Amino acid sequence: MASRPIVPRQHRGEAVVGGGGDQQQKKNGAAEARNRRALGDIGNLVTVRGIEGKPNRPITRSFCAQLLANAQAAAAAENNKKQVCVNVDGAPLLLDGVAARKRAGAPKPPQKKVIVKPKPEEVVEISPDTQENDAKAKQENPENKKKDGEVTAKKKAAAFTSVLTARSKAACGLTNKPKEQIVDIDAGDIGNDLAAVEYVEDIYKFYKLIEHESRPHDYMESQPEINESMRAILVDWLVDVHRKFDLSVETLYLTINIIDRFLAIKSVPRRELQLVGISAMLMASKYEEIWPPEVNDFVHLSDNAYSHEQILVMEKIILGKLEWTLTVPTPYVFLARFIKASMGDQELESMVYFLAELGVMHYATIIYCPSMIAASAVYAARCTLKKTPTWNETLRLHTGFSEPQLMDCAKLMVSFHSMAAKSKLQSVYRKYSNPERKAVALLPPAKSLLPSAALMKTTV
Repeated sequence: MASRPIVPRQHRGEAVVGGGGDQQQKKNGAAEARNRRALGDIGNLVTVRGIEGKPNRPITRSFCAQLLANAQAAAAAENNKKQVCVNVDGAPLLLDGVAARKRAGAPKPPQKKVIVKPKPEEVVEISPDTQENDAKAKQENPENKKKDGEVTAKKKAAAFTSVLTARSKAACGLTNKPKEQIVDIDAGDIGNDLAAVEYVEDIYKFYKLIEHESRPHDYMESQPEINESMRAILVDWLVDVHRKFDLSVETLYLTINIIDRFLAIKSVPRRELQLVGISAMLMASKYEEIWPPEVNDFVHLSDNAYSHEQILVMEKIILGKLEWTLTVPTPYVFLARFIKASMGDQELESMVYFLAELGVMHYATIIYCPSMIAASAVYAARCTLKKTPTWNETLRLHTGFSEPQLMDCAKLMVSFHSMAAKSKLQSVYRKYSNPERKAVALLPPAKSLLPSAALMKTTV
């Protein structure tokens, strides 16, 4: 319950609101001036503003409400009115013009120190609306943005230990490299029906599965009259015959495959080795070419060393031993796919064929499967022409071999390249020294794949 303000008893001679006449006011004029200031300091009597002829009145509850309303109205209109600021011991007191004139005419009462109580701090509760307003204020104020950015930057700063760990991994090569993108090599052949884009992957998976079934094994020990040099001479001669007849590349690789498969299962005398080669090329031409050479053409090329009947008899013997199996994956089948995956130019393609033909001409590559020979030829060609990268994820995907797996076979092919210019067997070397095939045989071999001894010979 609120307490009622206590008004002390007034002494005689003091002015009371609403009492006395003009004579009493003149008689006690000096007392009024003194008592008005004193009552104002006490606080229970105030000067009524805007009411002339009324001195002071006691503060009642209704009068307090009226004074509060007047104070609020005066605060709202303080920008439009001229006010006088009177300092009482450092405490400002705002008065209007009438009160200021009255205060100026009255004598100064003794000053009393006014203790100004501190205003209670307001506790602001943060709501979602105020959070949104704060976010808008940060956007509008660039200084706040800068401060926030500095704080977030300090929060995101990496620790010293993490920086040292990252540097150590980078120095040791343990950083995670971005994964290399695999190129779709068949994207350009979608509209080509002959490319068989829908089945090409399944076709080469099948080739990889059956390439070992038709692969000849090491047979030279089972041949009493034939050695590796004789076989190389025969293949070198067949390369010349193939070029004179202008036959397809498929015919050459199928011819060599038929010869090796036949020699792996039957012993052949030295005098019949060339006859086996002629009959093998005749069969391959019938299988691959539209207009194959006639038997008499081969008789003429052999300088009548074999008759027409002998060639046909040997053809029949070979087909019987091979059980008429001529549809086999040769190195050329894989070369066509791997060259496409390498996405090289005409020079790279000619270099791949040059190294592959050098490989199949030498008996040392018979221990490798056809897909390995083809992939190694592509790898050695890229090293010779200094293509970067020498091996990528696209080639790894389509060949099925990694770079270390191809290293031995590729080094063997590069060694054949380094000896081709001085070799007695010049058919392959002359064929790829032609400018039509970019003269790739004249290029220096890949030094990175040559052993130190072979490198010394080539430089001398």
